[in-house]
Amino acid sequence: METRQLGTIGPVVSALSLGCMGMSGMYGPSDRAESLATIHAAVDAGVTLLDTGDFYGSGHNEMLIGEALREIPREQVQISVKFGGLRDPSGGWSGTDNRPMAVKNFLAYTLQRLGTDHIDIYRPARLDPAVPIEETIGALGELVQAGYIRHIGLSEVGVDTIRRAAAVHPIADLQIEYSLISRGIEAAILPALRELGIGVTAYGVLSRGLLSGHWNAQRPTSGGDFRAFSPRFQGGNLEHNLALVETLRLIAEARGTTVAQLAIAWVAAQGGDIIPVIGARTRERLQESLASQLVSLTPEDLAAIEAAVPADAAAGSRYDESQMAILDSER
Repeated sequence: METRQLGTIGPVVSALSLGCMGMSGMYGPSDRAESLATIHAAVDAGVTLLDTGDFYGSGHNEMLIGEALREIPREQVQISVKFGGLRDPSGGWSGTDNRPMAVKNFLAYTLQRLGTDHIDIYRPARLDPAVPIEETIGALGELVQAGYIRHIGLSEVGVDTIRRAAAVHPIADLQIEYSLISRGIEAAILPALRELGIGVTAYGVLSRGLLSGHWNAQRPTSGGDFRAFSPRFQGGNLEHNLALVETLRLIAEARGTTVAQLAIAWVAAQGGDIIPVIGARTRERLQESLASQLVSLTPEDLAAIEAAVPADAAAGSRYDESQMAILDSER
């Protein structure tokens, strides 16, 4: 497993991160035993960065990782946690709370669920419009000083917020969606991050399975599956997007690789400051994703991929209209 430094002040981490969200119901039912086996297999393969959120499964994901960590030396992994998302008992969403007192409360519960005394990278999941980012980062800085967190990260915020946050405390990375069909960060956000020495943990590299090469034309319908509400999986958008995947498949097969491996390798090739977050829920999908490290893309390969899937090729936005409206990164 290759390693990369997360920004200029962040930790050295594995070149691929394991995103654990899908192990807690966000994409439909998951298998606990297989989820635990997948985490262990990832760590055995050299993955050091595990990504979660305290609201994934309303704490379920953190408890799952905590269970896995009982058999993994704590110093062998780094844990990235998002906080601030509010849930209700029915599983619904109730907004964001990034007040300093809430930050400390969320962290207390996270440490307990994970069974650890510190979090390696702690980040607000979304910008709270009611709380200046300076106040949230200031509270996180106090937690760094107290030793409860090692580094501060951001998630889904735009250039102005990034600059304001970095003026308060050094920022290790921005976690944001980035893939062949979600390239919005390239115009302004990525250049600003590079200017400031902030790394990227790129989630959605397979666009929630759309770019996996394993998705068929069947639309997700379950209320427990985020994709049932994703515009890219609706109506004619799905057929259009799957046609892009088939174009990628031709390129992948000509190079002896899979669509998923090609898509992950493309993200990794966009810069040494980018860590793809792979959302594998099974050991089979994990092994396929890990093998993307063996894919070396030449300039000609990259040109062919981008000709097949131009930056604006996808049909449908990455979230529904209501969620897009609250994304600071989209402003």
